[in-house]
Amino acid sequence: MNNQIMTTYIGRMMDEFVQHGVKEAVVCPGSRSTPLAMLALAHQEINVHVLVDERSAAFFALGLAKANQKPVLLICTSGTAAANFYPAIVEAHYARVPLIVLTADRPHELREVGAPQAIDQQFLFGKFVKWFTDLALPENSETMLRYVQAAAARAGHIAMQEPKGPVQVNVPLREPLLPDLSIDPFHREETETKKVLRAGQAIPSHHVMSELTDIIDQSKRGLIVAGELHTKEEQEAVLRLAKALHYPILADPLSQLRNGYESKGYVIDAYDSLLKDEEIQHHLLPDLIIRFGPMPVSKPLFKWLEKHPQVKQVVVDAAGGFRDPGLSASFIIESHVPSFVDDIQKRVDQLEDTHYLSCWQRVNASFRTHLTHYPADNLAFEGNVYRHLQNLLPKDSVLFIGNSMPIRDVDTFFETQETPFRMMANRGANGIDGVVSTALGTYEALKQPITLVIGDLSFYHDMNGLLAAKLMQIPLTVILLNNDGGGIFSFLPQASDEPYYEKLFGTPTGLNFEYVSKLYEGTYSKPATKQELHDVYRAHIKEPGLHLIEIETDRHSRVSQHRQMMGEILGEVKKECLHS
Repeated sequence: MNNQIMTTYIGRMMDEFVQHGVKEAVVCPGSRSTPLAMLALAHQEINVHVLVDERSAAFFALGLAKANQKPVLLICTSGTAAANFYPAIVEAHYARVPLIVLTADRPHELREVGAPQAIDQQFLFGKFVKWFTDLALPENSETMLRYVQAAAARAGHIAMQEPKGPVQVNVPLREPLLPDLSIDPFHREETETKKVLRAGQAIPSHHVMSELTDIIDQSKRGLIVAGELHTKEEQEAVLRLAKALHYPILADPLSQLRNGYESKGYVIDAYDSLLKDEEIQHHLLPDLIIRFGPMPVSKPLFKWLEKHPQVKQVVVDAAGGFRDPGLSASFIIESHVPSFVDDIQKRVDQLEDTHYLSCWQRVNASFRTHLTHYPADNLAFEGNVYRHLQNLLPKDSVLFIGNSMPIRDVDTFFETQETPFRMMANRGANGIDGVVSTALGTYEALKQPITLVIGDLSFYHDMNGLLAAKLMQIPLTVILLNNDGGGIFSFLPQASDEPYYEKLFGTPTGLNFEYVSKLYEGTYSKPATKQELHDVYRAHIKEPGLHLIEIETDRHSRVSQHRQMMGEILGEVKKECLHS
C-alpha cells in the first residue's frame, strides 16, 4: 500500500511538470531516486536520458534546456551526487537557463543522525537557484496531492519566469522505493481544477519611452550592441531597429546575427580587433549605445565603453537584470525586446543620416579585406583554423565554442555570412568545465550536427561527457586545438614572468588524445594541412559517434604572431579609411 501512495504522489508531480512544459529529463542512476527515475520514464510525454556521471549529466541537461529554452528535469539520488551538479547550476543561474533539479533525499528522521549517503541538502545550491522547496513525505490525501501538484507547477513556472534559471525540489522518500506501476500514477479526474501559471511580458512606461525617444532623435552617432540573443524573434527585432535607425550593430558571435541573415550592411563583425587601436576608437566613438543581451565577449569593447562614461548607454533586458559590468549604463530598461523595438519604431523620427554607419562599414570591410591577404595554410597558428572552419560548417548545424581562447578567436576570425548555422557557448560563468557535455545536450535538443571547437585543457576537464556520444550515438565532431596548456594566459602580463609562468599557468599535460578516441570508439585524425582538415571534417560531420580532429598549435609563438598580424592589418585600415 505504501508504494502505491508514493507512486501516486510522485506520479502527480511528474504529470504536473509535463503540464508546465517539461518534455525532457536527465537521470543519474541511484537507489533513493528510484521512484523519480522510473516515473519519469513511465510518463509517455517525458523523454529520459540516462548518464552515470552527475557533473556531465548536469551540463548535458544544461545544453538541452539552453537550446530549447524550456525546462529540463535533472534527477539524482541523495548524498554527494547532487553536489556534483553545482558547476552546471552556477552556469544555469548566470546564463538564465531553466532547470528543475530533483534531488532525492533521506526522510527527515534519517537526517543528521549518521545515516549512510545522507548530507544536508537544504538550500544546497544557495543563491544559485531561484527557488528551493523541501517536499513533504508522500501522502495520498486529496489535500497532499494538490500540494505536490502545486509545488511542481510553481517550480516549472519560476524556472521559466524571467530571468529564467534553475530551481531545486528536494524529495524525501522512505523505503520501499519501488513504485507500483500496476496502477495509473498519472490519472486525473476530469473535474479536477488545473493550475495554470503564465508569465507576462515586461513593457516600459510611456514616460520612459518618450524620454528615450528624445535621446534617440538628438543622437547623430548611434550604435547597437548585441550580446547573446536566444530567439529568432529577438534577433529579427534587433535587425529591424538597426534598419529603422541606420545604426551599425556590433554583433557578438552568440547573437546569431553574423550568420543566416541578409542584412550584412548593418552587422559589424570585426569590432573586437578594430577597437584595439586608440585612433580607430576615437574615430568611431558614438554618442548613444543601445545594448541587447549580456555584454559581448569582447574585452576591447568593454574597456572602450568603460573609458567613455559620457556616452549614453541604454541596456534593454526582458528580465530587468542589472547586467552592467562597466557600471556605465544610463538606462536599464525592463522590456520584451520585440515590443521595445516596435514602440521605438512608432515614436522616432525617420533618420536619413548614414554617415556614422558608413564609417563602421568602411573600417570593417577594410579589416576583412586585409585579413584575407594573410596566408592561412599554417594550422599551427590557431587563427587559421577558424578561417577554414567558418567555411566548412554545414547549413543548419551547431558550432559549440569552448571558453578561453576559442570564443575570442571566433569573435576575431569568423566573418558575417549567409549560411545559417547556430553558435553557442557557456558564457554565464565562462568556465572551461562541462563544455563537452553541454554540446552533446544541445544536439539532443536540436538534432543538428554538432561541431565542438575546444582547447586541450577544457577538453580534458570533461572527457567523461564523451560517453554520451558513444551510448546515444550522437554525431559529435571535435576540433581539438592542442597547444599543450593554457594558451589564454600567454596574452596576460604573467606570461613573461619565469620560472613561475610555465609551472603555474602554462601547465602542459603531454596527453596523447588519440587514446581518448579509442576509449569511446570514435574516429581520430591529426591533419597537418588545409586540405587534410577539409577532408577529415567533411568525411564524418553527420556520422554518429565521436570524431576527434586534433590540431597541434604553438602557444609559445601564438601571441607574437597574433599581435604582428593585427598591428599590420590595423595599420592598413587606418591608412585606407582614416588618413586617405
